[in-house]
Amino acid sequence: MKTLLIIIALAPLFGAILAGLFGRQIGRIGAHTVTIGGVALSCILSLYVFKQLAFDNAPVFNENLYTWFEIGGYSAHVGFLIDRLTAMMMVVVTFVSLMVHVYTIGYMEEDPGYQRFFSYIALFTFSMLMLVMSNNFLQLFFGWEAVGLVSYLLIGFWFKRPSAIFANMKAFLVNRVGDFGFLLGIAAVLWYFGSLDYATVFANRETISGKTIEILAGHAWAVPTVIGILLFIGAMGKSAQVPLHVWLPDSMEGPTPISALIHAATMVTAGIFMVARMSPLYELSETALAFIAFTGATTALFTGLIGLVQNDIKRVVAYSTLSQLGYMTVALGVSAYNAAVFHLMTHAFFKALLFLGAGSVIMAMHHEQDMRHMGGLKKYMPITYWTGVLGTLALVGTPFFSGFYSKDAIIVAAEHASGSHGGVFTYAYVAVLLGVFVTSLYSFRLLFLTFHGQERFKVVAPAHHEHHDGADADGHDDHDDHHHTPGELAHPPHESPWVVTVPLVLLAIPSVAIAWFFAKPMLLGDFFQGAIYVDPSREPLGHLAEHFHSVSGFAIHGLMTLPFWLAFAGFALAAYVYLFNRELATKAYNTLRPLARILENKYGFDALYQAVFARGSVLLGRGFWKAGDTAVIDGALVNGSAALIDRLSLITRSIQTGFLYHYAFAMILGLIVLLSAFLWLK
Repeated sequence: MKTLLIIIALAPLFGAILAGLFGRQIGRIGAHTVTIGGVALSCILSLYVFKQLAFDNAPVFNENLYTWFEIGGYSAHVGFLIDRLTAMMMVVVTFVSLMVHVYTIGYMEEDPGYQRFFSYIALFTFSMLMLVMSNNFLQLFFGWEAVGLVSYLLIGFWFKRPSAIFANMKAFLVNRVGDFGFLLGIAAVLWYFGSLDYATVFANRETISGKTIEILAGHAWAVPTVIGILLFIGAMGKSAQVPLHVWLPDSMEGPTPISALIHAATMVTAGIFMVARMSPLYELSETALAFIAFTGATTALFTGLIGLVQNDIKRVVAYSTLSQLGYMTVALGVSAYNAAVFHLMTHAFFKALLFLGAGSVIMAMHHEQDMRHMGGLKKYMPITYWTGVLGTLALVGTPFFSGFYSKDAIIVAAEHASGSHGGVFTYAYVAVLLGVFVTSLYSFRLLFLTFHGQERFKVVAPAHHEHHDGADADGHDDHDDHHHTPGELAHPPHESPWVVTVPLVLLAIPSVAIAWFFAKPMLLGDFFQGAIYVDPSREPLGHLAEHFHSVSGFAIHGLMTLPFWLAFAGFALAAYVYLFNRELATKAYNTLRPLARILENKYGFDALYQAVFARGSVLLGRGFWKAGDTAVIDGALVNGSAALIDRLSLITRSIQTGFLYHYAFAMILGLIVLLSAFLWLK
């Protein structure tokens, strides 16, 4: 097993090194061959490991492979903890990554950075595997920072585009805020447990129960609450929860394949996975769980509302990701950790499908992304359309689709927490309910604006329409760039090549059917065994068992529940407005213009951060520069010491006259001073 796990982790790294360092030598075909081969090997072996643990009841693997360093009595190790939670994450990460790798062959075909891009996405996969397979906090932090670094490289992949550089720097800085809290949480774990090994920490969890710490004098905080909130601040940055969510929509500046990889199966799910892994610690603090539930509910509802006013096809899907991450976070806050990771799994498939489908549309529209210039694409792109329909139905939680089982479980858990505890948990329940309607409305709006209705684009002769087929003047492909003349195409839209459509079909299958096999064992059974711990007094999904007698029976019951009718209402409203009465959308926008402006401005978070933190930091830096560097360092230390030496040298130079009687007088005067001092001291 050990050798198998090492191969799973290192195969993508090997491909990344070959494509990155020897890309010119092996060429484009060589670059995608070695990286796809490495990720495919990891995927196949991950499926085998999952089978061993889930179906053959193989024992949990927890072993240190390498001693990193030793300081005093503390030893840092590289090791793997492979249980069913880890095995599930390994399969999700490698399968979605493999689909993205294959898709990239078609999407990045004309990009001059082809080999570099394949190197980055393979390195991304390695980093995520190291994160989910770790058996200690230090290795977790290594993988945590590695995915952050590679996401910085990928978001700014087209580094000659100013907007891409702004976006990757924004992602980097916002995640540093979260990572600061995460690092403090890890330090607190080491301080109170004397170890960063998961097994040791979880086995001794009760030792911090009842302990307090005074962060501010006179204000005692429970240690489990402090550790839980600090660790969750890291998850807020990585999994883009309010108010550290602002980087995720701007990550659309990267090529579409990496948008799918970041949003579906890697970086943004790291925080959800981490909190689920730390469930033994979080179960010690009601306050930390309430904070998590409140944050997730706010993200689920209010970021979903922003998706209603977006016209960029990728940004609609991006805000959908923010909202769905909020659902997962609510599940964590109500102790339904298994529902959170189950939704993580189902969401990975249908969200990757929707992102890659959006990329397929962008390719067909010659890199036009504004849905207002699309329409009627169904007849041109049947495979993209029907896979998009399946992904949309899964996203809105349609019964019998995978997303229904995972989302409905979260809503049931939130309802139970609301009835048991009220307060914040009631707010969370209302937010996830309203979020169902919002999700359905913006999802079907995207589907109808893109594929249905009148064609809002015009095919013109190439002579009348300037179009790039290769790299632009800045040296990067014009993928994801808007057209010079919106709505005008040099060629009619057409279905994407097989390297794009095959991943769409393969992702559509689990988007529909994966929950049929795993919903009951993951939500109600003991599938995760000791990987997830829930206090026996909570039973967040206990009420789910009353209706979940079978997969089909639960889906039929879902047709009579409020979430289904809210989703249907969103579909009906979107269909009426965007298929039959487009003028109503304009009238509603004009009537609700103040509210629409708030949503278009994203509640002012970007403006606030730009004004307070970005410009404030610049002004503070300039103040320190003028007060410290100019006045103290340059003025007092550098220029001041130079001026002092200059004055002293002038005095010394004036004394050195060259006359003998001046020197004799100075010697006599000095002797008198020395004798006077001697007699006075005596």
